Amino acid sequence: MLAESMLLCGGVIQRMGSIAQGTTVSDYHVGEQQRHISIHGTPLNCEWQGRRFNFIDTPGYLDFASEGIHALRVADSAVVVIHAGHGVGVGTEMMWDYAGQFGIPRIIVVNGFDKEKYDFDLILADVREHFGAGVFPLSLPVDAGPGFHRVLDVMRSEIVSYATDKSGKYTEEPATGEWKGKADALHKELIEHVAESDDTLLQKFFDEGGLSEEVLRTGIHPAIQKQVFIPLIVTSAETNVGVARLMDFIAKYGSSPEDRQTVGATDANGDPCLVSLSGAEHVAYVFKTLTDPQSGDLSFFRVYSGDVHPGMDLYNSDRRITERMGQLYRLNGKLRTPVEKLHAGDIGAAVKLKDTHTGNTLCDPKHVVSLPKVVYPIPYTQAALKLNAPGDEERLAAGLAALHEEDPAFTYHTDGELHQFIIAAQGEMHLEVLFERLKRRYKVDVSLEPPKIRYRETIRGKGEARYRHKKQTGGAGQFAEVWMRIEPGPRDSGVEFNESLVGQDVDRVFVPSVEKGLRSAAGEGIHAGYRVTDVKIDFYGGKMHPVDSKDIAFQIAGYFAFREAFQAARPVLLEPIHELEIKLPEEFVGRVVGDLSGRRGKILGMDVAGRLQIVKAQVPAAQLHHYGTVLRSLTGGRGMHAEKFSHYEEMPPDQERKLVDEYQKARAAGTAGNHAHH
Repeated sequence: MLAESMLLCGGVIQRMGSIAQGTTVSDYHVGEQQRHISIHGTPLNCEWQGRRFNFIDTPGYLDFASEGIHALRVADSAVVVIHAGHGVGVGTEMMWDYAGQFGIPRIIVVNGFDKEKYDFDLILADVREHFGAGVFPLSLPVDAGPGFHRVLDVMRSEIVSYATDKSGKYTEEPATGEWKGKADALHKELIEHVAESDDTLLQKFFDEGGLSEEVLRTGIHPAIQKQVFIPLIVTSAETNVGVARLMDFIAKYGSSPEDRQTVGATDANGDPCLVSLSGAEHVAYVFKTLTDPQSGDLSFFRVYSGDVHPGMDLYNSDRRITERMGQLYRLNGKLRTPVEKLHAGDIGAAVKLKDTHTGNTLCDPKHVVSLPKVVYPIPYTQAALKLNAPGDEERLAAGLAALHEEDPAFTYHTDGELHQFIIAAQGEMHLEVLFERLKRRYKVDVSLEPPKIRYRETIRGKGEARYRHKKQTGGAGQFAEVWMRIEPGPRDSGVEFNESLVGQDVDRVFVPSVEKGLRSAAGEGIHAGYRVTDVKIDFYGGKMHPVDSKDIAFQIAGYFAFREAFQAARPVLLEPIHELEIKLPEEFVGRVVGDLSGRRGKILGMDVAGRLQIVKAQVPAAQLHHYGTVLRSLTGGRGMHAEKFSHYEEMPPDQERKLVDEYQKARAAGTAGNHAHH
């Protein structure tokens, strides 16, 4: 809504759209209108006080954090919006940190003061606790609550009253009484912040006992660039209160491309180099690609050096191909305005480039450079895609490839062991949105199911078998006898095969055949249909027939001898254990730890990271399906986790029995094919 009211102030739209009706400029995709949330980062632009604002409205939902991340990658500053009623979310902290990594200054907007009478001092204290004492209020709500339309402007020491018709128009009058007192006190503080950022100003401050209005104003821009202080501005976007002054502030003191004259890159040899805003070479970075069946594909990019115009050839340094630039646009949601040129610092879009993807650099073929790519959070929410209509494999693969181009924050792969097609995303909502897009755009009939768990089978004891395979048909027969002993091997040692044959009972030529047979049995699983591991095998004797013994006979005998020996050796199931690292505010630790023990988790330890606690734990993989979603609901959306495979350990007998019974039933019914692949 803040973006919407900025566009209204800038005269791009004549009336305010609504989220409920799906009529805002930035949320124009089907999924966004259905869910009433942003899913895509949408480039917008308007003019204000003779300056052009290029801004990108990005999702607040953590599942779509990647959209915020690649927008920050190409922005000159970040406007971090906090809801007055909800305070700082974990997503807010994550974006704050990314803005810091990309070295761009931040402005905080606290929005929604029209909802109820929120206590501004409490909100400010909360924000300062998260982001430091440098957070400084440049405006305060005078009449917070329903009907909110008056704001104290600290820099001008004025009360600004906004029209109640959402037009964003306002009148100003000097602050009096307690409001003047507040403004004066804050003014003093502001002067100190600004003086601190610059030694010459500090000197002036001491010599003259303060700083004049004029000096203060020239000092504010550099102070924000250094983030010596972080401006905080209050608004109500839905009623367009406070927005016009926010835009004034951005126009006067905000960042422009001028503030980052150079950006680091690598040259054709992979050595570090700089790309300069005033350079003559053309350099542009593609931060997002959008595949849109209705209106064609778009590549969104920022120009870092030189001008870009339609018809020019640029070299893609990642794909090593030349792209001819077609029509260029400035964007406001789905509204495209054709432009003849985009300059260094501009953000725009080009129509369908043949082989350019998110994160690629387009440059002058004579000056090849590559700008650094964005690293996205690892996607931990997984699901298996099941094709309901066989024969759609190619369409599915094409669809997923296209979606990954558009959104590199999810990954997919075929899992040879589980025989499943696994897709990993940043959260449940992210999965759902990708899944819907896949069905809607690429017309594949798929459903989602939990990924299978990579259990393993091993033995606790010793076992042996003497297996004779004999088959007599009209012509040649088959004959082989295999004597085998097995015993447990050390954890993670796999299947270790040895032979200790003596004498001439079995020709050594058949040793590989026996090994092939038993490895095939071990790959299929015997106890519950999972891969066998940590077993030592000794093929120590057997018999053969001069005519009927051949490779296949010994393969079959090896297969069944191993199955028999394995079943005699007290088989047991192993389950994968994952190591979790959970970051969360202190007040939720008890709740989360309690939930983990319900998941058979072991707490390894606790740690502190700034304002957050870190819980380390080991939990069986089987207990972690969609854990990210569980964690979010336990922590009011403020917890985040990372997980990785740790080791295998024996399963509790009751859990094991369930799996073995299921497998035996499936085998009896002849449907064990999805586990075992005979």
